[in-house]
Amino acid sequence: MKIDLVTIGRIKKGAHFDLCADYASRIKYPLTIHEGESKTNIESAQKADEEKYLLSKIPPDSYCVILDEHGHSMKSIAFAGFIEKLELQGHSKLCFVIGGATGLGDNIKKRANYSLSFGVQTWPHQLVRVMVLEQIYRAQQIRAGHPYHKE
Repeated sequence: MKIDLVTIGRIKKGAHFDLCADYASRIKYPLTIHEGESKTNIESAQKADEEKYLLSKIPPDSYCVILDEHGHSMKSIAFAGFIEKLELQGHSKLCFVIGGATGLGDNIKKRANYSLSFGVQTWPHQLVRVMVLEQIYRAQQIRAGHPYHKE
């Protein structure tokens, strides 16, 4: 399965960058990370600009998962099963979408096949990116029967 991670915001060198690079290097799935930023500071225009960017980067034939505090939560084992089920259903592309500070626009939410939550708190996009990459890696290890995951 090919995985795309489409995000608003760029991660600069530092701890978040290093964690993302570490997890990305461990993931065996083909992985592409797209980073975009709005060029405006006007909130309403910024959200529209970000939505346009995100929609342009979601592969049209991919199963799209948005990260949203109002989405469904699942344990790591269930997440591994979720990815496996998508593969068994014939999906060859999976795309995770992380919005910016203004959130995700309605068109992104309509495009999404699934809404995933890492809790009801609001997380900075840098941490959400680390968390998504870690969970993809963890799912990979669970599916391989590796003892990385302890439950």
